[in-house]
Amino acid sequence: MSVTTERLWNRSFILCVLNNLFVFIYYFAMLAVLPIYIVKDLAGSVEEAGLALTLFLASSIAVRPFSGMIIQKMGKRLTMRGSSTFFAVFAFAYLFIDNMWSLLLIRFLHGIWFSVLTTVAVPVANDFIPEHRKGEGMGYYVMSTNLGVVFGPLIALTMIQFYSFQILFGALAVLISLGLIFSWLLNIPANQIPQQHKMNKKGFKLDDFLEPKVFAVSGVALLTAFAYSSITSFITVYSESKQLLAYTSVFFILFAASMLIVRPWVGKIYDRQGPSAVIVPSFIFFAIGLVVVTLVNNQWMLWLSAIFIGIGYGSVFPCLQTLTIQTVDKQRMGHAISTFFICFDIGLAVGSVVMGLVIAQWSFEFMYLCCAVLVILTLLFYQKYVSKKMIEKIE
Repeated sequence: MSVTTERLWNRSFILCVLNNLFVFIYYFAMLAVLPIYIVKDLAGSVEEAGLALTLFLASSIAVRPFSGMIIQKMGKRLTMRGSSTFFAVFAFAYLFIDNMWSLLLIRFLHGIWFSVLTTVAVPVANDFIPEHRKGEGMGYYVMSTNLGVVFGPLIALTMIQFYSFQILFGALAVLISLGLIFSWLLNIPANQIPQQHKMNKKGFKLDDFLEPKVFAVSGVALLTAFAYSSITSFITVYSESKQLLAYTSVFFILFAASMLIVRPWVGKIYDRQGPSAVIVPSFIFFAIGLVVVTLVNNQWMLWLSAIFIGIGYGSVFPCLQTLTIQTVDKQRMGHAISTFFICFDIGLAVGSVVMGLVIAQWSFEFMYLCCAVLVILTLLFYQKYVSKKMIEKIE
């Protein structure tokens, strides 16, 4: 039985958006300040700071294949509430860190619950979006993730100028606890597990962990994340090399603003004209933005690139995620989203390493130009392997 109403901004959907917003504000805030905390308070090295960030991502990726199975076996309600609770508990654990080893352990365990929580949250939110407004609804939902990219580092870097890391960790833990309350207020229906999944079976198959139907669109997500890693990992360093570091915060603000401005139209176009009507021009905008980055010599060019990338990448990602959940039956949404995020996370992780090697061998400009070419190739891949073979199934 559907739990959606005709109204998009119903109580449950708003709670889902707020919960997701707080989770990603927390995630990106910690991402921004942990290296500083490790070096200053724990007397750690830059390499150890990198290890702490990598462990979180590694445990998250490792658990992703099992997340769909967990959701199917335990149900969305229990998985959502349980993962939210453990994620909040480990947020408070940072207050008791006294050495590098305890931090590494907490980061590894925290990544596990981040993986499960962010996987189950998507199908839960989808349940509260009207069928004819899926593109618009998931667009707003994913937008809350992108807002976390802006507000997380902004809050964290501002607070550590006036308060201790302990106060910052406490404030962030309280923030994530509000998200926990929102997850418990959601009226999530109990899962109706299909008969074939109740039967005992020997061994495991590929589809116990992944959803083969979304391999193609997940491949597009992987390539998109690979290119986007050039922004998340190196735009700040690149700006500094151009003596434009002071203007980088405005870059992220413009990124978020441009994404917010186009969001109402992007979702409606997706629902009325189909995914390709949004995805194709968005990839083009993304590629143009990366080309503009290679031409940066003042703050105005840097900010112009933020607008193009915000419109392009900011529109592509929610559309790909919406397409993923529309491709499968409801009982397979957990597996589909798990598959999607595995590929996306791998794209970000591997992309950051490869981009660093390209920069070391050639230059920032060459790296961003390569990413622009990759985005165009990804668009061609989408048109050949996704648009023609998958769009017909959901229309």
